[in-house]
Amino acid sequence: MFARKVAARLQPNSLKEFTNLVEGQILPWLRQQEGFLDLVTLAASDGIEVATISFWDHQGNAQAFDVKEYPEALKILEELLDGTPYVKLFEVVGSTFQRGPLALQPEAGNLVRETGPAQRGYSSIETSM
Repeated sequence: MFARKVAARLQPNSLKEFTNLVEGQILPWLRQQEGFLDLVTLAASDGIEVATISFWDHQGNAQAFDVKEYPEALKILEELLDGTPYVKLFEVVGSTFQRGPLALQPEAGNLVRETGPAQRGYSSIETSM
């Protein structure tokens, strides 16, 4: 299983609209993507920093989404973002999910790759995660 973390800064006072767009447009669309398992959305207490962690069954499906569909997701959210999000892909090597789609697969290994400023033209943001 693989996890795709996207960290971003939002325009002031846009957390509610961001959450509504993620839940109303992005999540239903993600559910149609091959290999998509789940999405967790996180927000800092100031409402400016957000992160989403999407879970995928295989690395290829996560990478296919990154190349084919992610640019469209950015277009949906672009007016709310303050800068370009930072994207990183991880292999899940441990989980406390015992049942359901996020149960850890036995073939888990190491960190797979980073999609950062050099690879995607994104500017990195600092996070406290």
